[in-house]
Amino acid sequence: MAAARFRNCRTSARGGRAWGYLRLLAVVVLVASLAIPAFAAPRVPEKLIYELSWTGINVGTATQEISDEGSARRIVSTARSNNWLSAFFPVEDRIESSYDPEQGAFPGLVRHYRLRTREGSRRHDREILFEHGNGVARYRDNLGTERVDIPIPPDTIDIYGSFYAIRFLPLEVGKSHYVNILDSKRLRRIEVRVLRRERIKTVLGEVDTIVVQPLVASEGVFEGKGTVHIWLTDDARRIPVRARTKVTVGSVTATLVGGTF
Repeated sequence: MAAARFRNCRTSARGGRAWGYLRLLAVVVLVASLAIPAFAAPRVPEKLIYELSWTGINVGTATQEISDEGSARRIVSTARSNNWLSAFFPVEDRIESSYDPEQGAFPGLVRHYRLRTREGSRRHDREILFEHGNGVARYRDNLGTERVDIPIPPDTIDIYGSFYAIRFLPLEVGKSHYVNILDSKRLRRIEVRVLRRERIKTVLGEVDTIVVQPLVASEGVFEGKGTVHIWLTDDARRIPVRARTKVTVGSVTATLVGGTF
């Protein structure tokens, strides 16, 4: 029954877009790093583990991790379908970004971004090399021939690092924050709205949270609709305990189930 429902959703969402929502929902849970007050220090290393579900059905897991390796800082995001879904629609995604932690605001000056995904029969392998000294980002499709050089301003960062980069900003209900990101081949200015405070039950117990709404406009997925909501613990840790968005059929949710934080 669950498999049939997911197939119907996948068909209506044009060949697998339902999982695309899940993968990018896993991406935006990095917004957890948004709201740590100015007196708090970022925590490195940190690893967050999420259960991904569609209309209440468990479909996989996702992880978000930041760590220091020698002179470099890395952010790694993964998403993987569970056994029943993998039987007919396997998903294995990995996205990595690297930074120079000695330059720029936290997490540092972005140097490299790479996205490798397998979703059903579709595969992608794309990367971006950031040359800040030359004011350019070099986009490459490793499975195709596309090569694009994109002019960038000095404060440009990738979509993952952008969520960490504004973590020192205070969050006030009714206010917004903005950040310039290079999302695939497009330079964007993303707005993050602070919606409300809410107390919810989580793996950490019953906690007070701040609900934020990043107006993510990644190609073909959120389409600027701003339907994503993220629940952050209302304390110095600002852990993302839940993220949710509506899709063509039902909704998808990322729920924190463990990690090191």
